[in-house]
Amino acid sequence: MPSRGPRYRPTLEVVDQDSVIQFSKASRSITYTMASKNNKYSVILPTYNERKNLPVICWLLEKTFRENNLDWEVIIVDDGSPDGTLEVAKQLQKLWGSQHIVLKPRAGKLGLGTAYVHGLQFVTGNFVIIMDADFSHHPKFIPEMIRIQKNSNADIVTGTRYANRGDIKGGVYGWDLIRKLTSRGANLIADVMLMPGVSDLTGSFRLYKKPVLEKVIKSTESKGYTFQMEMMVRAKAMGFKVEECPITFVDRLYGESKLGGEEIVEYLKGVLTLWLKV
Repeated sequence: MPSRGPRYRPTLEVVDQDSVIQFSKASRSITYTMASKNNKYSVILPTYNERKNLPVICWLLEKTFRENNLDWEVIIVDDGSPDGTLEVAKQLQKLWGSQHIVLKPRAGKLGLGTAYVHGLQFVTGNFVIIMDADFSHHPKFIPEMIRIQKNSNADIVTGTRYANRGDIKGGVYGWDLIRKLTSRGANLIADVMLMPGVSDLTGSFRLYKKPVLEKVIKSTESKGYTFQMEMMVRAKAMGFKVEECPITFVDRLYGESKLGGEEIVEYLKGVLTLWLKV
């Protein structure tokens, strides 16, 4: 069995709201001088019980956009997290300002798909990035996704764990063999039945042109974990240009995965439904 690569762990550990302020206090004095005023990148982050992960992912997003002179905002859609995620998000908003951290919480856990629909209403950028808030998707891949989009004029750039592009290789770290086989099997089933033209249909780290996302999301019926899969299948059916960017997927930094047997059954039902409808 091949050896597993090093698992990235930030040295910073955030456990309460005071720590949030301390680890990024210097960011208050940063002046954002944008190299280009034409493009703005809006990140939609759905959250549920991500109190510890949220400060780390937002810090890395801020760092990535600042170092690459990109205009940005993060729209946090919290579904009534009981662990205090929204309170931490409010501290992050104080830290970086409401122009960069936009809070659009909802009253309860209403589903991943509807979280993106809700967040999209408040997007002010012309490009939208969707990703997980649990640190499974590292912001360091965003500049490469943007580069691929600019060079190809792609409508969508989707992250892939299962393909390479030049010297950049996709991969997964932190999963046991059973979960790796489950993910591979899920993608194989979808590939055979739906022929989506991408190597990682179940991935959820993507860059969209805003008008494209608006059009695709209106036609998407799924609300849960099959939402991302349906979005890509419908985008391909509509003729949108899709490029892939290899990413390294790392198991969540804090907390436990929300994927269980119920979600697997939902996924299989979703594949069958799309096979019949699209």
